[in-house]
Amino acid sequence: MFLDIGFPELMMLAFVGLLVIGPERLPETLRTLGLWFGRLRRSFVSVKAEIEREIGMDDIKRQLHNESVMEEMRRIEREVNNSIQPEANSAPASNPQDPSTPAAASPAEEISAPAEAPPPPVDTPRPASEAELEAQHQAAAARQARQSDSSS
Repeated sequence: MFLDIGFPELMMLAFVGLLVIGPERLPETLRTLGLWFGRLRRSFVSVKAEIEREIGMDDIKRQLHNESVMEEMRRIEREVNNSIQPEANSAPASNPQDPSTPAAASPAEEISAPAEAPPPPVDTPRPASEAELEAQHQAAAARQARQSDSSS
């Protein structure tokens, strides 16, 4: 849509204008053309702004921006959940032959042991920093390890 006019084209136009219009009237003609183009541009901008106001373009732009931000947040949440879940599931299971793992508790000990705190609700606020996210990840991995130890 836009014309790609370089320096050689401008020089050619100036030369033709100088020959056709003459050196006396060329500055006045260029000034008049500049005024017309300015008025045309201002008219176009005002019509465009009026149309955008009529159709509520600001609201549409704001809504599209909010939707794109929400989609980006969902994508990040999925990535974080996918990165946490495989690591939590890959926690080492207790090996009964391994002497470094503690022996399984007897049923009497399991009954007398204090109950674990329930996992946090799903709609907890997101951590503000990467350190908080790492702490949550470690806590989830520890819970997973304790649950796998108690189930075996």
